[in-house]
Amino acid sequence: MIASAANPPPPPSVGDGAMGSSIMALADIPSWAPAWLPDALPLAFAAGVFYVLWQLEQFRDAIANIGSRIDLAWAALIRLHHLPKRLRWFFEQLYQSGIQNLHVVLLVGLFMGMIVSLQTGIELARFGQEGQIGTIVAASMTREMGPFITAIVLAATTGSALAAELGTMSVSDELAALDVMSVDKVSFLVLPRIAALMIIGPVLTVLCDTIGIFGGGFVATSQLGVGWAQFITTALEALQEQGGVIPVPMDVYAGLLKSFVFGGIIAVISCASGLEARGGALGVGRATSRAVRDSIIAVIVANYFLTFFLYR
Repeated sequence: MIASAANPPPPPSVGDGAMGSSIMALADIPSWAPAWLPDALPLAFAAGVFYVLWQLEQFRDAIANIGSRIDLAWAALIRLHHLPKRLRWFFEQLYQSGIQNLHVVLLVGLFMGMIVSLQTGIELARFGQEGQIGTIVAASMTREMGPFITAIVLAATTGSALAAELGTMSVSDELAALDVMSVDKVSFLVLPRIAALMIIGPVLTVLCDTIGIFGGGFVATSQLGVGWAQFITTALEALQEQGGVIPVPMDVYAGLLKSFVFGGIIAVISCASGLEARGGALGVGRATSRAVRDSIIAVIVANYFLTFFLYR
């Protein structure tokens, strides 16, 4: 009794009782559980989160929108053989999305290359490595900045224009008139726009990469004391690795592939938003805003997965 009074039992901890048993059971999972259970737990957690989100109407609407856009992309793909009959509208879209946006892409690409060069050059100068600015500018512009900048410009300009144009046709019953005349809306309106953006995206990306690298070289030579020849040499050395499909540098190939995909994503989302517009001028405005928002989000998400698979 004296010993018990002198040394009282410790108070029950959080780990005692049922909770403690559960914690111990989870800790013992690797020792007794089947080999597949650790891999199944993340899937079970993801399924549980998906089930909870599925109870939200907004989440179900988002999934339905994704499905409708995939369906529109597939409908345009199986009508690709109609493109020779739509060359007039195809070239018109090339002009509107390419030539009319060229100065915006060049201006933004120029200053983005200058910003990358200045920011990285200041940090590299602290370690005496400012001579490597060309490598960083060339790699960053061709891998990420060039395709991404081009996609954002296309989403904000051409994507919004496509959504507004098709949305106006939708609320003014022009699309219904095409249905009455048995005109294929996907072949007539959507296919030329998707094809044009998928072609013009890589073209604008190449120009953006080029002007961005030259802008970075201008900052490196004028602000950081790096010779122009050294900058160009290090930039070209950064692009030596060849791609596996086409004989161009891997970074350039990855950037062109990204811009090709981004162009298709922007066109599909913008056209789908325009076709779904309802409710007069207010509906057109909402469709335009939704097209730009969804396009930018989809480009960012697609950029991650493309980078993962290309550089894995």
